[in-house]
Amino acid sequence: MSSALDRLKNLTNKISSYEMARKENLRVLKDLFVEVGINKKIENFEDIFEFKAINLSGASLLNDNLGEIKEGKYLQILAISYDKEAIVKSKNVSLAYFGRVENVDTVFKDKVVEFIIRYRFEKSFITLEHYHTMLESFGKSSE
Repeated sequence: MSSALDRLKNLTNKISSYEMARKENLRVLKDLFVEVGINKKIENFEDIFEFKAINLSGASLLNDNLGEIKEGKYLQILAISYDKEAIVKSKNVSLAYFGRVENVDTVFKDKVVEFIIRYRFEKSFITLEHYHTMLESFGKSSE
């Protein structure tokens, strides 16, 4: 019995920890939204989650070399929009352009990288909620 109770406590703590991390992530993400200038292109913060994805050129987003610059490239935040009614379904949209990556201040470049990672963290929660809702419909049809 105590083993089941311990597992429940651990699960509850983990869920609580994720929710606290998510709230803090959103708070910082909103600040970075303005700091890196995305607000100049996208008026409402919540609208960034309408994009399929947001990517970065000019710096690495890989865990092994996170933030490492790619010499000769341009630092740019690109979003992928999707329109199922259009002939070309997806298209890249430039959200911010900062010039040659080697000329961008390192602290600022790191904020841009952090923005992308924090965006992806929140987007993963949104995706998880979406699929969880979809799966609920399967349980209802078999009852």
